[in-house]
Amino acid sequence: MIKARITVTLKNGVLDPQGKAIEHALSGLGFDGVGAVRQGKVFDVELAESDRAKAEADLKAMCDKLLANTVIENYSVTLT
Repeated sequence: MIKARITVTLKNGVLDPQGKAIEHALSGLGFDGVGAVRQGKVFDVELAESDRAKAEADLKAMCDKLLANTVIENYSVTLT
């Protein structure tokens, strides 16, 4: 079994209204000095696979086809 963590974030230059709302909320809660906040999403995936290269290729295909909108999002895959 292979476990992986996939992190998906918006590309630089893409507006992030949710990140901006979080930034303002943190300021309203008294957390001064918080810079720009960018939000993203994390997927923890377990694969019934022993070949790490095949697992990584499958995970990247999952991202390209479903988990990330590659027009506006970047992703990284980390095998654990």
